[in-house]
Amino acid sequence: MGVLSNSVHTGLFVEDIEKMVAFYRDILGYETDWDGGPFVSFKVKDGGLFMFDRKQFAEAMNQPYYPPMGFNLTMQIGIGVPTKDDVDREYERLMKLGVKSLTGEPVTQPWGQRNFWIADPEGNYIEIGC
Repeated sequence: MGVLSNSVHTGLFVEDIEKMVAFYRDILGYETDWDGGPFVSFKVKDGGLFMFDRKQFAEAMNQPYYPPMGFNLTMQIGIGVPTKDDVDREYERLMKLGVKSLTGEPVTQPWGQRNFWIADPEGNYIEIGC
């Protein structure tokens, strides 16, 4: 493998950083590593997850700002859990917290993966599976 396969992080450009941080921290359980106004990073086991205020990022990149509309159908965030039982437990936990499942209860796919899908407050798709 090449040097670029060493580590990958996911960055979300968000409209309401406080609402999004609350969801990822309080609902999904990620601990913040840095919370500094327009930029927040979260502790993850492998790779990285960060958020940046969309308007400020557009300005920093000298790009026009276009607010998103509806569900984001250009990407997904995949969260792997250790076991299929963990998939079911996370589903139950998240449903009790009022998170809406996009796909209903977890299912086992023909290739053996067990998963379900939710969306964060800004419509980014999140797959939880094993």
